[in-house]
Amino acid sequence: MGIDDLENLQSVRGSSSGIDELIQAQTEAVVSFTSDTGWASGVVMSYVRHDGAFWVTAVSDRAHAKAFRRDPRISLVISATGTPLAGRRMVSVRCLAHAHVDEATRHWFYRALGDRLSVDDPDAFFSLLDSENRVVFELRPVRVAVSHDSRKLPGDGRGGSAP
Repeated sequence: MGIDDLENLQSVRGSSSGIDELIQAQTEAVVSFTSDTGWASGVVMSYVRHDGAFWVTAVSDRAHAKAFRRDPRISLVISATGTPLAGRRMVSVRCLAHAHVDEATRHWFYRALGDRLSVDDPDAFFSLLDSENRVVFELRPVRVAVSHDSRKLPGDGRGGSAP
């Protein structure tokens, strides 16, 4: 497998530890949802992982924020692109979205996001996010839908001999 073709990739799914490493190394994900017209849509969002969930924020009248409330079934896709991790890795996680508008959650999240993104001026970042129309979403995983770790393939999935 991986030498003649890439038809069956069951054996190159990400391991639990590899998926955790990916989630920690990356700071943003594509969050997919269904639009109000039924189309599959997505947006890139920075996230914090805390207490087994992914946490993101949006202004409440944005299409994705409305969609998360209308139908909380979303998918979160994280890739290793832009990280120092070796190989091509990805994970798609099915989640249920839950909105939080309370001040305590919002303030905790804004600080955590600033710390995660290592912003130069955390107070300015906090002020930028702290608006009355902003909502924090807890994306609670239901299951890993798909994962991939090209390091398990000969030639890192690009042909060639085994590592």
